[in-house]
Amino acid sequence: MASSAIHKQTSSFSILTLLPSHPPYKITNPLLLISHSHSNPFQNFKTLYLTMSPLLLLSLLTLLPTLTLSTTPRSLYLVTPEPISLSYHHGPLLTGKLAINILWYGRFTPSQRSIVSDFLLSLSSPASSPAASTWWHTTSLYHNSTTQLTLGRQVIDSALSLGRSLTSDDLTKLSSRLSPHRNTIAVVLTGEDVLVEGFCMSRCGHHGSAPAGRHGRSHFAYIWVGNSVTQCPGECAWPFHQPIYGPQTPPLVAPNGDVGVDGMIINLATLLAATVTNPFGDGYFQGPANAPLEAVTACTGIFGTGSYPGYPGQLLVDSTTGASFNAKGLGGRKYLLPAMWDPKTNQCTTLV
Repeated sequence: MASSAIHKQTSSFSILTLLPSHPPYKITNPLLLISHSHSNPFQNFKTLYLTMSPLLLLSLLTLLPTLTLSTTPRSLYLVTPEPISLSYHHGPLLTGKLAINILWYGRFTPSQRSIVSDFLLSLSSPASSPAASTWWHTTSLYHNSTTQLTLGRQVIDSALSLGRSLTSDDLTKLSSRLSPHRNTIAVVLTGEDVLVEGFCMSRCGHHGSAPAGRHGRSHFAYIWVGNSVTQCPGECAWPFHQPIYGPQTPPLVAPNGDVGVDGMIINLATLLAATVTNPFGDGYFQGPANAPLEAVTACTGIFGTGSYPGYPGQLLVDSTTGASFNAKGLGGRKYLLPAMWDPKTNQCTTLV
């Protein structure tokens, strides 16, 4: 679930992780306790489900006549969750042809850079079904026009020009190196050898905006995502790594054989969708502006049909590698992409 902070000149919307969590639940009886918090998704995850032993179930059935004296049977069940409905707040959206400029900060191999670059190109390129471009097409339903992504300039900063430990202000400075303007999105990707303020503790990445131009009268959109493989894969690379909390089901095999980068793809996809539908904090979102649910964070933890907390849903499996995926891209690439809220159906939709 999203946590966010809006500053005077720079707004940012952070995602903590894509751990399995679902929309708010109402409870009508303390016997069934499910926690929900806008500010800390891990509170959701720690108490998302309740298991009941046969002995406890038998005891409750024995006491049922007594319980009905003070409460009706329906009060023992969760109420249907309130529907997700993102509202438009009349701000500008990003449409048309957009160039994605990337700054690689820290250690990345050529193979890792290729996985990410191919993913970005796949979002606007045809592929066999289920195609990554079909997933991206959902963003066009927010504004009835196509947003086409192209790969712009790429800058490699393996020397860590701002040091190994970065603040939020440093991320903005790095994004400004990519010659940003209104028809671009600046993407800063930090390697596993880089420490970023709040990374793993409260966020896995964020998107925001900052002043651009000589007089700062316009703003540009930027994204930051970190590679969590050595720092917190259980928080930022689920379901390719066992989560820190909740049901400890076996992790899925990453479709590109790289837990850290495949996890980055999920978070990058999440933030790209949020950036074009809510670039400056007054686009599409639900809830308070300083803690918004956006296009994908409104559907956190859902990757396929039949998902539930701790289970990403029914996915496709590569017969050779055993990797799980739900989207195909350029050159036979496979990816796992999160569900996105569809404004036409008011539902979280997946490719499979």
